[in-house]
Parts: sequence; C-alpha cells; structure tokens
Amino acid sequence: MNKKVFWITETAVMLALLVALQYLTKGFGQFVTGSCVNALLAVAVLFVGLGSGVTVALVSPVLAYLLGIAPQILVVPAIMAGNTVLVLVLHFVASGRKPMMQILGWIAAAVCKFAVLYLIVAKVVCGVLAGSLLDSGALKEPMLKALPATFSWPQLVTALIGGGLALLVVPALKRALKK
Repeated sequence: MNKKVFWITETAVMLALLVALQYLTKGFGQFVTGSCVNALLAVAVLFVGLGSGVTVALVSPVLAYLLGIAPQILVVPAIMAGNTVLVLVLHFVASGRKPMMQILGWIAAAVCKFAVLYLIVAKVVCGVLAGSLLDSGALKEPMLKALPATFSWPQLVTALIGGGLALLVVPALKRALKK
C-alpha cells in the first residue's frame, strides 16, 4: 500500500479513536478524559509519526469544544499549543529511542505541555487579558476563576498518565502490527 494512503488511514483511525474517547469519557472528568487524550496524542506520534501526532494535537481541542469538554473557545488555541508541544517533545526526544530516553521524553513532554498551558491560560488569558475579556463579555467571572485551576497541575498529571499509558501500549501495538 502507498505510504501516504497508509499514513492517512492510520491518522484517521487515531482521529476516530479520539472522538470516541472524548465522547465516552467526557462524563468522567478532566483526569480520565485528559489522560485518554494525552495517551492518544502520544500513541499517534510514537506509532504513526510526527505528522499524525500534530494533526491529532490540533484537532483534539476543536472536538473537545464541540463536545462541550473544552470550557471556552478562548482556550482552544492554548490547548492546541500545549498538545503540539507535547507531541513535538515526544517525537524529538523519545521516538525510536531506548526505553530510558522514552521515559525522559515522556516526562519532558508532560512538563512542557503543562508549562505552555499554564503560561498561556493562567498568566496571559486569566492574567494580562482578564480585564478586557471580562469587559467585552468574552469571559465571565466564574470561568476566569476556574480556568487557572483547570490549566495548572491537572495538566501535568494527565500528561504524565497519558504518556505512561502510551509507552506501555506502543511497543505492544508495534509487535502486534509488525511495525
């Protein structure tokens, strides 16, 4: 089969799994849904490749918003950035490397995603831009208070859980699919 067609197929499967996971877990809260999404991001980049990982990273928050998981459209670009950072760090540090480098890549990717999301959402959106967003009606006071908590340490936890799950799943997938 043509490599491009195979990549499109594998990426489509990752996106289908993403939709299913987000839909099925949305009632279980941030830790379950976030961990599942982060696991899928990591599987996409480590199993299919960088292009697939970035595609899933960018589409995920849009789907989350459409499914009512992302709390505000304002945070969708921030989530895109955090997801993309996770995928890039995993790709460049962990992909195709020995287990110790994969573990270091997983931890580095989780910390980087957390840092990006915290800085963009908690410090920029809810800090620097808060007044103008409240004045314009783009953000309500309760959401302004909830966003920093949502986009702080829970992001690190879900990225660590998801990445850890992916590091367990990807070798088994590669063996099973002889990849």
